[in-house]
Amino acid sequence: MTTVTPTVAPTSPHVMPTYGRLPIALSHGQGCNVWDIEGRQYLDALGGIAVNTLGHNHPQLVAALQDQVTKLIHTSNYYHIPLQEELAKLLVERSGMTNVFFCSTGLEANEAALKLARKFGHDKGIDRPEIVVYEKAFHGRSIATLSATGNPKVQAGFGPLVEGFIRVPINNIAALKAATEGNSNVVAVFFEAIQGEGGIHPMHLDYLRDVRALCDANDWLMMVDEVQCGMGRTGKWFAHQWAGVHPDVMPLAKGLGSGVPVGAVVAGPKAAAIFQPGNHGSTFGGNPLAMRAGVETIRIMEAQDLLANATSVGAHLKTGLQKALAAELASGAVKEIRGQGLMLGIELSKPCTVLTQQCVDHGLLISVTAETVIRLVPPLILTAAQADQIVVILCPLITALLKETA
Repeated sequence: MTTVTPTVAPTSPHVMPTYGRLPIALSHGQGCNVWDIEGRQYLDALGGIAVNTLGHNHPQLVAALQDQVTKLIHTSNYYHIPLQEELAKLLVERSGMTNVFFCSTGLEANEAALKLARKFGHDKGIDRPEIVVYEKAFHGRSIATLSATGNPKVQAGFGPLVEGFIRVPINNIAALKAATEGNSNVVAVFFEAIQGEGGIHPMHLDYLRDVRALCDANDWLMMVDEVQCGMGRTGKWFAHQWAGVHPDVMPLAKGLGSGVPVGAVVAGPKAAAIFQPGNHGSTFGGNPLAMRAGVETIRIMEAQDLLANATSVGAHLKTGLQKALAAELASGAVKEIRGQGLMLGIELSKPCTVLTQQCVDHGLLISVTAETVIRLVPPLILTAAQADQIVVILCPLITALLKETA
């Protein structure tokens, strides 16, 4: 295994210190590989945190974006934008839902979902609507989405939080029923189909079906945050589709534009007409450049059969990790390898944030979330050979870390 020693990248005194950055600066990429300003190469197993669906410098996407830049980048939602209609149609057809609102980020999409739920309640005469959310959830860092998030560490220092949330554990339908029994203010259940920042925790398929039935029985909105786990990452367009259910509201972002900022809220019949003119908006949402990125992303994903690739290469990667870490799994030092498709988490029995730098030193980009979970969300174009390379680099570093005394 070749080790590189990165040079600390220059930092600006004018940029707010909101990120704990690694000491490298990336300059360009090709496919699943990126290079830093010193010329060192890395295998990208993070994909911009599940954003770079098509990898880097995809020739068809680049050509489409270059073409669009020569036409229109931004106009305004005062006017019709044909590319919005085109992308909305593609999302509706693949989701089985009916209408789409476009914004620019996952945070905005989740904010819109929360507003939809509240207005849904007010339209029914509920003065103080309440929304069920989950332990370990992450929906964003605005005040409202932070309040819906289930991480006290990221909430610290930003109180008072927004009221109107009921928090429950994942995959426990009895707890959900107990927390909402007799409460006529409940209007929605809001959750990630696979929790991302919380540590790659999937909602069980039977649980998704039970939540759908409970929402139907109580006239609640089922709102599924697919910002990180959607857009083909698990091998279906949207992770909840493995359960055969349809949500009423589905926020999207990250991989939808393959790196160009695009957010969306897809709504089914129960929620599609809640917003009326003046109720919500976004200056940059649905701009022609972003819409072209979304349209081309879906077109290229289908042409290259990337959903099937996510399924097959994801299974290959998961199997490779399980074999390489078999002893650690047996001893409990590795608690679990979980997730689906190309959204995988490796939970260790001890904090492992040091692995992000160690992997950089060995030419691999990953992230660690929830302190003990290695997150792998590479571009959906990842090959089996590149999956093997991830295993070869990552697993010895995990083994060495676990052998160190606490």
